[in-house]
Amino acid sequence: MGQPDPLPRRGDRRKMRIGILGGSFNPAHAGHLHVAHQAQRRFRLDQVWLMVSPGNPLKPAAGMAPFAERLASAHEIADGRHIIATAIEATIGTRYTRDTLHRLRRQFPCAHFVWLMGADNLEDLSRWQRWTEIADKTSLGVLPRPAHNTGALASRAAHRLRHSRLPARQASMLGLTATPAWIFLPTTQNALSATALRAAKQGNQPIGSAPSPVRPERVATNGEEQ
Repeated sequence: MGQPDPLPRRGDRRKMRIGILGGSFNPAHAGHLHVAHQAQRRFRLDQVWLMVSPGNPLKPAAGMAPFAERLASAHEIADGRHIIATAIEATIGTRYTRDTLHRLRRQFPCAHFVWLMGADNLEDLSRWQRWTEIADKTSLGVLPRPAHNTGALASRAAHRLRHSRLPARQASMLGLTATPAWIFLPTTQNALSATALRAAKQGNQPIGSAPSPVRPERVATNGEEQ
């Protein structure tokens, strides 16, 4: 799998606030890095793990690059200290987020985990296996994605979890807050997507340089202005 995984194979007992940005990273790109940096700063995280999935149960295998290639692309945007690319999900042999988080809490018992996701994933969260258990036991940090924010906040999951949503002004304490707890974080967005990158690579469309960040759509923010 190329570079050795920087995370301790058997875990450790360091007291850290860790954001987990899981995904296919097919490939990893500047948009992922933008999300990682915004989350690290606003949620006061010690580290953000770019956790490359061996295979997303909700995504088709067709068009998916080999795992080693996707992991290598994540290493290219990580700094190895605060933003860390990891194959830990493949190492511990889990496939579903609920199982992965259960194992990570056992291996890193002193860490405070925040599961990071884009608004597009909040839209689909109710399709995840045992998603309510994920939300009950792990803080969720939701970052905006162009064209998905309004739908995400009107989704089944957002409605079900509406009483545990915290205002964005409490973002710096999310990792230490009793669960269930989640925050939709109004911040700048990067419209770059892995789909666009793959299309450009195949010669289907030009992509040029990474698009400039854009402001979030006007969405409900728990009483706060964006």
